[in-house]
Amino acid sequence: MSNAAVALKNHEHEYQQKLCRPEQAAAIVKSGDHLCFPICAGEPTLFVKALAARKKELSGVIVNQQHHLCPDYLTADSTPHIRVNSWFTSHVSRKAVQNGWADFVPNYFHEVPKLLREYWPVDVAGTVVSPMDEHGFFTCSLSVAYTMEAIKKAKKVVVQVNPNAPRTHGNCHIHISEVDCIIECHDPIIELQIPPVSPVEEAIGNHIAELIEDGSTLQLGIGGIPNAVCKALMQKRDLGIHTEMITDGMVDLMLCGAVNNSRKNTHQGKTIGTFALGTKRLYDFMDGNPMIEMHPVDYTNDPYNIGRNDRVVSINATIEVDLLGQCCSESLGHVQWSGTGGQADFVRGANISRGGKSFITTASTAKNGLVSSIVPVLKPGASVTTGKNDVDYVVTEYGVAKLRGQTARQRALNLIKVAHPDFREQLLAEARQMNRI
Repeated sequence: MSNAAVALKNHEHEYQQKLCRPEQAAAIVKSGDHLCFPICAGEPTLFVKALAARKKELSGVIVNQQHHLCPDYLTADSTPHIRVNSWFTSHVSRKAVQNGWADFVPNYFHEVPKLLREYWPVDVAGTVVSPMDEHGFFTCSLSVAYTMEAIKKAKKVVVQVNPNAPRTHGNCHIHISEVDCIIECHDPIIELQIPPVSPVEEAIGNHIAELIEDGSTLQLGIGGIPNAVCKALMQKRDLGIHTEMITDGMVDLMLCGAVNNSRKNTHQGKTIGTFALGTKRLYDFMDGNPMIEMHPVDYTNDPYNIGRNDRVVSINATIEVDLLGQCCSESLGHVQWSGTGGQADFVRGANISRGGKSFITTASTAKNGLVSSIVPVLKPGASVTTGKNDVDYVVTEYGVAKLRGQTARQRALNLIKVAHPDFREQLLAEARQMNRI
């Protein structure tokens, strides 16, 4: 028997030794333990549900996570037993954070691994992985981000092996020797369907696409506007991708040849990301694809790594922008809605990049046209996600406002020009009262 065959047999034996039911894996959690789970599609749902089922046996358990899937312990009666630290609130955790059943942790996305190293203990880490290969390695698949750091620090590691999880390239591998418990799962991976693009989103996407040059390196967020931008970029050439989130729209750009990553200064020929969320089509495209690499977020989202590429373009959404250019992208006044995520990371990376551009996008109005998204001042308690010194362009369906390098007066006038016509006179009057113009 060859050495490779012996090694494979040993790996398979170790796999069987560590294989267990979700309830058995959840039993390793003790009162007072600190747990860490990955973003979204990386959340080991069978393990999490089994843990939630025994929550009343526990006290003082802390879960650190960004963007949750399972709501089972994000409830008022869970807090004495399992309390969540949410680094970015999702539709699952939002109510719990707003009601004080869970805690919100302010952070820059690229610093989360560092925060794990320096501030947060990890007794148990769990993640979804692709099946083990002949060398004994799993991959973190769709959610690398801070997962590798959590596994490195954890006293116990639980992996949920799912054959539907694509095998990915990059710095995202876990060896079976690092694993304590293995759960097998055959459930479909959570999907995010592609919504139709609205006329407002299409207009914003077209404004941005006109300013994107061939050879640019893109970071795109999630939602209708990034989808509209992808659609409008099909005729561009030699684009690259260095992003945090891999999406279906990027698949279209790679397949049509608009994205080939040929003019990037780093990772030429490769699309770089730290997590992915989309449809099964995206996951199938990523499976074993050497054109795509997944890396930890302290690498992908480090502004200096981003800025090493020329002509970086970052595109992110906001909730409201004041006349000085401060962007609140994560709260409704003092009420937490989401989180900083990677917006500030990529805005700063684009500013460092030679020829870089960052676009903050918003529909000109909210609440069915009743309120303007461009405001004299942000709401009391609003979080400033992108500061006035960092913001570059603000885009609505009415056009593009250039802010970087502009005076406070120029900023106010440029923003008012792209505000909804129904609010421009009011904004002008308030700008005069504030001595902005």
